[in-house]
Amino acid sequence: MSQPKRAQVPASKGVLAEKSGLRVRDRIMRAASDLFYARGIHAVGVDAIVSEAGTNKMSFYRSFASKDELVAEYLRTEEREGWHCWDETVAKYAGNPRAQVEALFDVLATNIDPKGARGCPLANAAVEITAPDHPGRPIIEQYKAGMRRRFRELAREMGSRDADSLGDALLLLWEGSYLTRLTLGQQGPVQDAGKAARALIAAYTDS
Repeated sequence: MSQPKRAQVPASKGVLAEKSGLRVRDRIMRAASDLFYARGIHAVGVDAIVSEAGTNKMSFYRSFASKDELVAEYLRTEEREGWHCWDETVAKYAGNPRAQVEALFDVLATNIDPKGARGCPLANAAVEITAPDHPGRPIIEQYKAGMRRRFRELAREMGSRDADSLGDALLLLWEGSYLTRLTLGQQGPVQDAGKAARALIAAYTDS
């Protein structure tokens, strides 16, 4: 689950120059996060990152052993932000799993910056990072497995006749909603994600 992203700024602007007051490592991390999300991980090299961060390669390699390690840290940050957003959303409906699922899908459809949104950063990374020995791959798989587990648990708490199937169906709807925003925009099928989630729940429960 992603939170709205910061507005993207071309690297040539040097928006994270020394005067920003951030530590070098933090500037590199922020610059990389913006660039990876906007352009893709493979398309962004170390040169672009250090230029955006207002630093140099020597400082980069003092902060991160490699670009792969930086990518892994970026994904860990996105994972933490995703779970924070999820937990914050469902906390408002503690004890009501159906309302929690409905709230998640309502947020998915409405709480994303349509200008900067490029889908789920971990799903995007999964397309680019296929090597099993890349340090970022286990982070992606762990996050998506955790999401599957959470949807299944919510389905079980709702008293679904087949909780695992409902949970998986909700996950498929979730992932597809992110993708259709990229191809068909905010006014595409994603605007009906909440309605579709409610229909799924009704099909698997007695209410």
